[in-house]
Amino acid sequence: MTPQISSLLVANRGEIAVRIFRTARDLGLATVAVHSDPDADALHVRAADAAVRLPGAAPADTYLRGDLVIKAALAAGADAVHPGYGFLSENADFARQVQDFGLTWIGPPPEAIEAMASKTRAKELMRAAGVPLLDPVDPATATPADLPLLLKAAAGGGGRGMRVVRDLDALKEALRAASAEAVSAFGDGEVFAEPYVERGRHVEVQILADAHGTVWALGTRDCSLQRRHQKVIEEAPAPGLPDTLRESLHAAAVAAARAVSYRGAGTVEFLVTADGRPYFLEMNTRLQVEHPVTEAVFGLDLVALQLRVAEGAALPLTPPQPTGHAVEARLYAEDPAQDWRPQTGVLHTLDIPGQVRIDTGFTGGDTVGIHYDPMLAKVVAHAPTRAEAVRALAHALAGARIHGLTTNRELLVGSLRHPEFGAAQLDTGFYDRHLAALTETAPDAGTAALAAALAEAAPAPDAPLAARLGGWRNVRSQPQTRRYTSAGTEYEVQYHPVDHPGIRVLSAERHLVTLEVDGIRRMFHVKRNSNNTEVYVDSALGAHTLTPVPRFPDPQDRTEPGSLLAPMPGTVVRVADGLAPGSHVTAGQPLLWLEAMKMEHRILAPASGTLTALHAVTGQQVEFGALLAVVQEEPQP
Repeated sequence: MTPQISSLLVANRGEIAVRIFRTARDLGLATVAVHSDPDADALHVRAADAAVRLPGAAPADTYLRGDLVIKAALAAGADAVHPGYGFLSENADFARQVQDFGLTWIGPPPEAIEAMASKTRAKELMRAAGVPLLDPVDPATATPADLPLLLKAAAGGGGRGMRVVRDLDALKEALRAASAEAVSAFGDGEVFAEPYVERGRHVEVQILADAHGTVWALGTRDCSLQRRHQKVIEEAPAPGLPDTLRESLHAAAVAAARAVSYRGAGTVEFLVTADGRPYFLEMNTRLQVEHPVTEAVFGLDLVALQLRVAEGAALPLTPPQPTGHAVEARLYAEDPAQDWRPQTGVLHTLDIPGQVRIDTGFTGGDTVGIHYDPMLAKVVAHAPTRAEAVRALAHALAGARIHGLTTNRELLVGSLRHPEFGAAQLDTGFYDRHLAALTETAPDAGTAALAAALAEAAPAPDAPLAARLGGWRNVRSQPQTRRYTSAGTEYEVQYHPVDHPGIRVLSAERHLVTLEVDGIRRMFHVKRNSNNTEVYVDSALGAHTLTPVPRFPDPQDRTEPGSLLAPMPGTVVRVADGLAPGSHVTAGQPLLWLEAMKMEHRILAPASGTLTALHAVTGQQVEFGALLAVVQEEPQP
């Protein structure tokens, strides 16, 4: 019989490590964290009883080094290892090594991981088990009738190595790009093709199995709202599924688990077509990011159940009955309007109100670095009905104060309040249709700039008493001027303590300005970062980040026209074939591929013309703002 666990090492970081530690603590287990050098003071390290350093910064040198993780577990006296998700969670060799060293592995048998590790081999197993599948397409013999195609990496997940091909002429380059990304992400360049289902739904089934033959199908989840094939909003149960379809999905998921003698928590993912036909996508042999919605609906702690199953406990023959509806939103440090560009820097404030669950690896004052996924938090609402859960989640996110980094918060709120989402008209093309509208510049930035200017001019709390009492009574005869930029737009504010068209100043303090806007009283919370380079204004009208414009711009801020600067720190993973100084390029042509925070970003030619300089080479590490190349625009006729 498996010994009882007393000390648990989590071979992961961020919010999932913090979440696992929370359950371990409730169960009376000692906890051990591992950390890279950039994570030395991260929240998951602070949340653990002990922590072991993994020297280095890049995942390949730290969290992906199974030998170092096992060494850390032995040194710290841990007797079990939980992999979380990502990193080593679906590495069968690592699972075997954990067991070989006498440690308890909190996950499925290595053989089950191995069987599902390759999507191509997994599909062969599922076909034999009677699970419905999409027929593969041989790229070498594909015809226009096969289009559109979806190229997928055989190993790994998270949307890496995936491409949609709608033109046969683009197939060869798409295969090469998908394979290159798969090699970079998973060390395996195998790519396969299958039909791309337009407006399909991504529906999955959470399963939990013990070593005694019991397999639970814990309802369905809908994860159709995705960016770059990565999930953004998830919910349980998947709305609008006929009972017959729901039951067939449960049966197929259980069959998939039994086919590989599964044990522990896992997820079987399906694509459901617009006419209700389900097809197996893959099985994730680990805990999913979106597991909290299932926990909320079933009233379970899946991590606690993982630990008990690993200790050899038997599950009850049937799971509890689900109640209500749960919705989860992934809050990312990224700019959806700029091709989902990840953001790095100091997170000055992270404050999310309301009766919601928040799983996060950050607190205010923490730094979001370049090496890892840009997810800041998962926010989950549970209510008796779907409409109530969606409303509660949108309200909590809208009222959140998130300062220091651009995030997808406004996109999440807009998505949750979108009529299609409200009507449960869900499919994976949601952002293809609505991204532009959902990322429009928030209104009322001018009013936010006015509030920022009034707060800046307000007397400080420690100012002399006369100034504090009379600050708004000693009215200047001329208005004052301040200039700010927000989302690329400059706002010039001429402000006066009491007189503004359509706006009446009711009070103004350093951190709170109250205005009457068109007869409606509004409160604006104002905060500056520590070096006064940004001002954050939050109100019921929205959140705005304002950058004060200096009166005299620094000449060093100017760059040569046509300069391509690194939009973030990262690694140059590819340079376009044949690209060299003197090459002719066309506007929008991909010139470089930069990898940062587990995502690949294209650097495009800003205009048609001649490449006059190329400073980037494959494998090069670049800093934010580094000059990568220069394109001299060709004269217009």
